[in-house]
Amino acid sequence: MAPRIVVTGMGTINPLGHSVAETWQKALQGQSGVGPITLFDPEGLGMQIAAEVKNYDARAMLGTRLARRTSRFEQFAIIAARQAVEDAGLDLDREDRTRVGVVISSAVGALDVVERSTLIAYSEGPRRVTPFVVPMLMPNGASGLVSIDLGVQGPALSVASACATGTDSLGLAWQLLRQGVVDVALAGASDATICKIAVAAFERAGAMALRQPPNFNAPLPFDARRDGFVMGEGAAVLVLETEEHARARGARILAEFAGYGSSADAYHITAPREDGSGAARAMRLALESAGMGPEDIDYINAHGTGTKLNDVMETRAIKAVFGPRAYEIPVSSTKSMTGHMMGATGALEALFSILAIRDNMVPPTINLQEPDPECDLDYVPNQAREHPVRAAMSNSFGFGGHNAVVVFREYQD
Repeated sequence: MAPRIVVTGMGTINPLGHSVAETWQKALQGQSGVGPITLFDPEGLGMQIAAEVKNYDARAMLGTRLARRTSRFEQFAIIAARQAVEDAGLDLDREDRTRVGVVISSAVGALDVVERSTLIAYSEGPRRVTPFVVPMLMPNGASGLVSIDLGVQGPALSVASACATGTDSLGLAWQLLRQGVVDVALAGASDATICKIAVAAFERAGAMALRQPPNFNAPLPFDARRDGFVMGEGAAVLVLETEEHARARGARILAEFAGYGSSADAYHITAPREDGSGAARAMRLALESAGMGPEDIDYINAHGTGTKLNDVMETRAIKAVFGPRAYEIPVSSTKSMTGHMMGATGALEALFSILAIRDNMVPPTINLQEPDPECDLDYVPNQAREHPVRAAMSNSFGFGGHNAVVVFREYQD
């Protein structure tokens, strides 16, 4: 029989804050992390807003040497991982470091480094390109650097499944723990893609909400006026352990990681299946692996990008899985506050789901003023809500047809 897997620590840096406590406080207050783009000059773009990490000083947080040799997404991963280990009260000097794994991923890697280095190579010559470009841009750089930073020697893996990356990373770590490969795993994702080429590309693909300051009322998940997502950045990392290991060291257990489901639409490289059948299959698989039914879920953290296709598709998928009860379950899109942090968003949304269980509080979907008639569920508009949450589901769907879903529940002996 597979062991139960529990969550004992969490860490994050994102557009709402530099810690779990700050982030959760602002989320429950319905604050938006969206503002004008400051990381580059957005002249010529229709989209000139983003959800950036605010007041960020890599040298102050990591030291000059490490900050100089790492890319932004790698830095975020290290910061979130360190926070998670501290939050878990995990003394790595007392652990068998070969039994501690890392599954921290990135959907994109350091596209900002690629952009900057390409410009240098062509304008100043190839000899001006720093040798640190290669370790900076590797999508697996976050996982490798966290394992080095913490000195843990179990599997150090990364997953790339577009916007499902963070959730799939959690799912892979869950599987490693259940299979007995490791006793502890740091799992999550990090992305920092707010650069001109990324914004321009998504804008040209018609996926972004086109806004210029001071118009920051975006994204608009489930709203009839929605016209695309807003790019965000950041990282979130969870410490996962087998129940036996966590109890043996006297750890505080935040929640049980109950189930995980993954599927592919096999339909289109960017558009989801309109009937939501692929997403629904992942949701059912997550429930099945948890030994739970639709009646057991009290909150759903939606993928909720604010794009025309996603929000209708996800609503249909939830109805297909939960039937009439779909109308009774609070469903919220925290991307309305954090923006779309690409692969990292799923990890942060899992963190929000765990906090909803801990505090019996459901974060809101802000900016929701004119509900789309096709999106007719309870999306917790604009204000957080006190609500009993014994179990929560978190959905992530990505370009390429990747669907990933995780389920957490209140831990009981």
